[in-house]
Amino acid sequence: MTVGTTELLPVVQDAIADALGIDAGEVQPEATLLNDLGAESIDLLDILFRIERVSKIKITVTDIGDLLQGGIPDEEFGDEDEVVNDTGLTHLEKVLPQFDRSRLTEPLTADGVLGLFTVQNLLDLLAERASAADAA
Repeated sequence: MTVGTTELLPVVQDAIADALGIDAGEVQPEATLLNDLGAESIDLLDILFRIERVSKIKITVTDIGDLLQGGIPDEEFGDEDEVVNDTGLTHLEKVLPQFDRSRLTEPLTADGVLGLFTVQNLLDLLAERASAADAA
């Protein structure tokens, strides 16, 4: 049976809420994990562990990084000042449906990329991983 984002949403909401000490109702699909919900890098490890414990679907921080950078080498994704360039921005528009570079008010830095990752992006990654596991 394929698990979709609808079935995974309560699991993800509870994991994020418990890890961050917030109400599950605050964990909406469009919320970014870092900027909107206040997660820090270490919190991501806790969130992903909690999700795996309940859903048996393993996602690592590296998986998120791989999605965001798409295998593009650092020097092609951004410049020497770690500002994401056109190649990187084009890739982000492909993998983050909510991302619109025209709405950037300042250059996007490599450190800022993870701040774009939303609850929905996590749900999509989990559903994709579950689907791949079912197909195997």
